[in-house]
Amino acid sequence: MKLRPKRTAAQRAADDRHGGRPAGTSSAPPTATALRRTLRIITPHLSRHTWLIIAGLAALLADVVFRILEPWPIKIAVDAVTAALGANIGTSFGLGSGPATTLAATAIGLAVIVAGRALANYTSTICFALVGARVATQLRSRVFDHIQALSLKYHSRASIGDTSQRLVGDIGRLQEVAVTAGLPLLGNIITLALLLVVMVVLDPVLSAIVLATAVVYGLLSRFSTPKITTASRSTRKGEGRLVGSAAEALGAIRVVQAYGLERTVAADFADGNERALRAGVRARRLAAGLERSTDVLVGISQALVLAFGSYQVLRGAMTPGDLVLFLLYLKIAMKPLRDMAKYTGRIARATASGERIADLLDEPIEIADRPDALTMGPVSGDVVFDGIRSQDGHGRPLFDGLDLLIPAGQRVGILGASGAGKSTLTSYLLRLAQPEEGHIYLDGYDTAKVTRSSLRGSVSVLLQESVLFAASVRENIRYGRLDATDAEVEAAARAARADEFIRELPDGYDTVLGNRGDTLSGGQRQRLAIARALVRSAPVVVFDEASTGLDPRTRAQVTESLWALTEGRTGIVITHDVAMVRGLDRVVWLEGGRIVEDGSPQVLAADPSSRLAQWMRDQDDGQGSDRFAEAAPARIRSAVTRRGGQPRRSTAVEAGAHR
Repeated sequence: MKLRPKRTAAQRAADDRHGGRPAGTSSAPPTATALRRTLRIITPHLSRHTWLIIAGLAALLADVVFRILEPWPIKIAVDAVTAALGANIGTSFGLGSGPATTLAATAIGLAVIVAGRALANYTSTICFALVGARVATQLRSRVFDHIQALSLKYHSRASIGDTSQRLVGDIGRLQEVAVTAGLPLLGNIITLALLLVVMVVLDPVLSAIVLATAVVYGLLSRFSTPKITTASRSTRKGEGRLVGSAAEALGAIRVVQAYGLERTVAADFADGNERALRAGVRARRLAAGLERSTDVLVGISQALVLAFGSYQVLRGAMTPGDLVLFLLYLKIAMKPLRDMAKYTGRIARATASGERIADLLDEPIEIADRPDALTMGPVSGDVVFDGIRSQDGHGRPLFDGLDLLIPAGQRVGILGASGAGKSTLTSYLLRLAQPEEGHIYLDGYDTAKVTRSSLRGSVSVLLQESVLFAASVRENIRYGRLDATDAEVEAAARAARADEFIRELPDGYDTVLGNRGDTLSGGQRQRLAIARALVRSAPVVVFDEASTGLDPRTRAQVTESLWALTEGRTGIVITHDVAMVRGLDRVVWLEGGRIVEDGSPQVLAADPSSRLAQWMRDQDDGQGSDRFAEAAPARIRSAVTRRGGQPRRSTAVEAGAHR
């Protein structure tokens, strides 16, 4: 876990000045490029929903038409009432059958228009909501597939919590904003454009006031939007770090509790939470400032129109109905400005989320199938490493022209000091990573030229930590080969010495395991992993410290299962278990990027000067120390007496101490 020291008030203030991110870090200023990147990741998914989009746009246009028609019945009614009261208002709309008929007709017309607008609005909302939900689902699947295709190099440095936040939270925000802000914003822009045309026709002078208001709003929005996007980006990044911190702490909860780190971890989480809160408040404050500025602007515009329009009515240039119509149009036109101020903040926050998704999709897939990749046929298990050269994560040479041939059916142990590249070598075989130079062959197939699925289908892997899933025992074993029958699953479990304890579980093979199989012991989890590898029936089996951390009895059971698994298969074994090494056909010792020892374990162990012999002596000494440590408490207890509840050394022990 990465525990950061608590930041001082001065540091937090500096963070606030930098948009919520730690001072000294860079953040590219948000531009239209951010919105273009967001649209670019969504656009490929829109073509599948063309008819829904067309239906939504048609309903949206109908909604706009109904908005424009809605004030007209009110204008006609006002003019009809004004004329009936004896005012001379000049030419106006009327039905010619008296004010009662006119008022009834306008009331019915208004009801029809409002109902039509409601239906159009409902239709457009449903259509675009369906498009948004489907596009979000497809985008989430696309991002998840991309994440899975990224190399171990990326996953080793990426935060699981932050990646999960992008996959779920950021895509969810995009979907929500597309429906709640993008759709209304599009309708408002169309409405505003059409209303300006109608208002210019009705009264060019009054429409100039509305146009000036729109220009001033545009300037305010252009000034505020980048700041809102910057703050929103900081908020999303802070939330991602917060999720990562929580996931990291909960994933290591045993260590946290065992070492009493609860307060330290809580303080670290609270610090990140506070910074995310400040960035979020800043984004909301900026968005609210834009909204309220727009309210003031709209109020001034309405006051000017009311004053000048009233003057126009008094001098006979407009009818009272015209003034009411213009004021209603002004209200309708001002609502899009208010809404655009509100939606600008939402869209800015969605753009920040879109950028985070785009950044993830821009991560290069370092290991991918070639366009002409071959599908491997059945193989026997001959493995060849030819001229492997690569560097470690710090840029230092790891392999320097390494060559290794492993015949089919041979059990080979790969040993060496920590950091010699043992696990890296097996990662190259599986194409989880790739060397800078050299080739790996499996039965003559160049692994770089075959599909990853066919290559990995030919190799079973057993790791030190047996990863199980929150599924039934049967399904966990079947993950080795998805088309395995129940009989094959149970046969694999028997061969792995797992059948007995499985049948003792509450629901046997149908027992659903907890998170990562934590309800089972280490040995039980490992035997389930062996059963999963057995049902895969791959010609090559890789063990990477598969028996480490198990007690002697469980280790013996697991080792027995491992030998059953490698029967007739190629086994590549990385281990610190001397007993397992002695049962191998061959051992190779890695050092300095090359193989410095290669032979049977019996021959190498018989040579006192060999590295393997020295390693075995060290392992035996370590086991001897462990045995002494286990026996020591009994000897110490026999040599310790208690006086007044306090331990005291016996005379013999004290004499030995003085000597």
